[in-house]
Amino acid sequence: MSEKSPKLRAALDGVPTYKPGKPATARPGGAVTYKLSSNENPYPPLPGVLEQAVRAAGSLNRYPDLACTGLVAELSTRFDVPIEHLATGTGSVGVAQQLVQATSGPGDEVIFAWRSFEAYPIMTQIAGATAVPVPLTADENHDLDAMLAAVTDKTRLIFVCNPNNPTGTVIHRAELEHFLDQVPSHILIVLDEAYREFIRDEDVPDGLELYRDRPNVCVLRTFSKAYGLAGLRIGFAVGHDRVAAALRKTAVPFGVTQVAQEAAIASLRSEDALGERVDALVVERARVYEALIAQGWTTPESHGNFVWLRLGDRTLDFAAACERGGVIVRPFPDDGVRITIGETEANDLFLKAAESFRKEL
Repeated sequence: MSEKSPKLRAALDGVPTYKPGKPATARPGGAVTYKLSSNENPYPPLPGVLEQAVRAAGSLNRYPDLACTGLVAELSTRFDVPIEHLATGTGSVGVAQQLVQATSGPGDEVIFAWRSFEAYPIMTQIAGATAVPVPLTADENHDLDAMLAAVTDKTRLIFVCNPNNPTGTVIHRAELEHFLDQVPSHILIVLDEAYREFIRDEDVPDGLELYRDRPNVCVLRTFSKAYGLAGLRIGFAVGHDRVAAALRKTAVPFGVTQVAQEAAIASLRSEDALGERVDALVVERARVYEALIAQGWTTPESHGNFVWLRLGDRTLDFAAACERGGVIVRPFPDDGVRITIGETEANDLFLKAAESFRKEL
């Protein structure tokens, strides 16, 4: 390093850069390549949303509403929570980073399952805190007993991703409630429910039910997945007064654009259309899952908008085979591959590639 270079925080040394899903690339002959690597919604914005966003774009010369007043009021009514318990941010990942900043620093520990959302260790290291990843069980579930055993007097925050990204597995009511009740009350537990809308298992609790009488529980939600607003970067948290206030303090001023706010409000008012689209994706998810099982793959039943294949050292080879077959998937080297549920045509191409790869094993 040059002596004239600026001195940066040592906590950043070794922090991996977040890797987005690889974009689709053109194939020989102009054949369509589908991107199934980022858990995006294949549908366009819900009815009326684009029009509202365009109207809001007419005021781009003005700063957005810092307090997201209209959106927060809409969320308060929609989810029956006090306005004071709500905080918004640039996607649920942005709010998650604010939670780390609000709770953890050098000498503190943040616990999460692994493999889980890949941003958890990154945002923890950026804050200078220590990441404590706890391996999933053999059947790809959170090992809640092991997570409890990992709690120390340095623990400040625990992430629980339900459904878990990238495995799609869920934690049921009794075991989750037991876990929440065992964690010391001074530790913040974050229920990351980015894929909540895709759950059809009635034994998976709504995090909002669990937070109401637990001051140390906070729930994350996003408009990026089911609502199809990934490009606008907007999410929110529901937590008790002190937690929500801390989130507002750590938020980047004016981080949520007015376009995003208005689009989110319009999306919340299109619940019927949302339900139809999510139902269609759930049907496609079941079709893909059943086809993979029929091909001989071992994969957990997913409750998100994706499926997971644990492939170990075959991960990158499988991803390359899928790309040759016309679909881009999300490899996690030496672990496995996550495949978003997309258009029917894209899912068919993926299943064809998976079947061919399976036959070559």
